[in-house]
Amino acid sequence: MFDHKKIARRWPSGAAITLLLITTMSGTFASAQAGAPGITQRTVFPAFDPLAPSCNAPAGLTKVLAYVQENDRDFLQGVDHGLSMAARDRGLEYRRVLVENDVGKAITQVQSLVAAKVGAMVATSPDPAAFSPALQQAIWSGAFVGTIVPPPATLLLNAPQYRTGKVLTDAAINHIKTKLNGKAKVVLLTQDTMEFLAPRFEAMRAGLNAMPGVTIVADIAPKPVSKEGGFATMQTILLANPDIDVVLGGDAVVLGALEALRAAGKDRPDQFLGGIDGEAEAVAEIRKGDSPYKASISLSSPVFGYAMGEFAADWLEGKSIPQAMDILPIALTSANLAQYEADLKDPASVYADAARRDAYLKMYGNICYDSRDRYVNFPWSSEQK
Repeated sequence: MFDHKKIARRWPSGAAITLLLITTMSGTFASAQAGAPGITQRTVFPAFDPLAPSCNAPAGLTKVLAYVQENDRDFLQGVDHGLSMAARDRGLEYRRVLVENDVGKAITQVQSLVAAKVGAMVATSPDPAAFSPALQQAIWSGAFVGTIVPPPATLLLNAPQYRTGKVLTDAAINHIKTKLNGKAKVVLLTQDTMEFLAPRFEAMRAGLNAMPGVTIVADIAPKPVSKEGGFATMQTILLANPDIDVVLGGDAVVLGALEALRAAGKDRPDQFLGGIDGEAEAVAEIRKGDSPYKASISLSSPVFGYAMGEFAADWLEGKSIPQAMDILPIALTSANLAQYEADLKDPASVYADAARRDAYLKMYGNICYDSRDRYVNFPWSSEQK
């Protein structure tokens, strides 16, 4: 789905499912820090300093970046695109394995790649609690571990989750007021089973419950969190509530809900369906103009995937990298779709341009191989002070 275009690597000026970047090392130096708990108390990190001193580079690693991918939804395909470009631009071999929502398979892949001394790995899993011990073992072995939202990690990526949910909710509220006379039956397709994403849905409930003409008729987490899960859940909801005005959630599940509405003949141009992730199919619906799908909040996975790949390569060279990173929410509109789609295809040029990069990413703290016992082991968010 993405074009690959050769871009020369440039270090930028100036200084989120579970994403794992692992670099292994050999020998007694790694075992000397085995069992370190990391930072377990909530901590506010300063801004990332790209000029921080380098440290020792890990020894005995292969120059390989591997991606253990949870499933093939667009958001994770975007991570693959960014990682593969960063690996190419930094001279790393790139591999990808699809685990089809199987956490046991994901754990096994991580263990195998660590045992093989693969230099860097990115992995996502549907069960962060079950995955966590494998990540911590990787860190203790000398690994570079990055995650999208849940800890533990040497580099943890998150979005300001409440802000992300509020941006989408504000767009929905504006539509309800201007197009639906202030009245709406609403479906929330949540991910409350992943506690780290709960603030985005808290923002949705807070905004919608403040409107007297709005009724939330369903507030449920589809299983799995996929287009198919959204379709099946919406089919069930429509049996009891056939006339729905607003559906909010992640893009994948809301796209499934749209498919169910169309199958039942219950889709209308004045409905407001909105999602989070900026997935390609959602963007295509918005572009139509008369689709019920009105908004998607972009968390550009190719851009942060490229950044994570760059930082994996930096770690292997002994450079200092961020401990935490925000992927900033951007409300997609017809006015900014063209630039957004260009950035999806070419995240390398975004990363190389400080102004464009800073519109998507904000980085915090510093860590390197020598200070890896200071890994993040609490649910970090830039919104918590």
